[in-house]
Amino acid sequence: MISEFEEAYDDIERVRDAVLETPVSDLMAGDPLVIDAEATVVSAVNAMNERRTGCVLVQSGGKLVGIFTERDVLRKVIFREGDRGMKVSAVMTHGPETLPPTASVAYALNKMSVDGYRHIPIVDNAGKAIGVLSVKDIVNFVVEFFPDGVLNLPPDPSKAIPKSADGG
Repeated sequence: MISEFEEAYDDIERVRDAVLETPVSDLMAGDPLVIDAEATVVSAVNAMNERRTGCVLVQSGGKLVGIFTERDVLRKVIFREGDRGMKVSAVMTHGPETLPPTASVAYALNKMSVDGYRHIPIVDNAGKAIGVLSVKDIVNFVVEFFPDGVLNLPPDPSKAIPKSADGG
């Protein structure tokens, strides 16, 4: 008979191996939202809202030159006067860190954790954006290793199921 310790160890090994060996290309959102550097901030925000995503990748001449995120909207745009013609290139993060599609999930997770990123563009050898990896993508990947019973537990099992849909 296998002990609980041995079962838990096997689960830890399985997760560790998957995180170290799985390339980010297996997790990244394909068909990334890409806009031209000369697009307006208004069009970028509208596109983000339509696609329900937290970032757009910014290109010039077919190559990634920046990333425009929700943080950029809050930190650089929201309190400026109503210049609806403001170019996204004026407020994007220039030269963002990128990863190749072959990078491991472990490497991406470390980079996101250490540097505080929520999104990392995935680029091919020519510098063209082919995807974007988000914290949500990694969380969804890790969640697959938990049994359904664990995922369906209320935050505090001693309390009743919440009566509203509040939350983050």
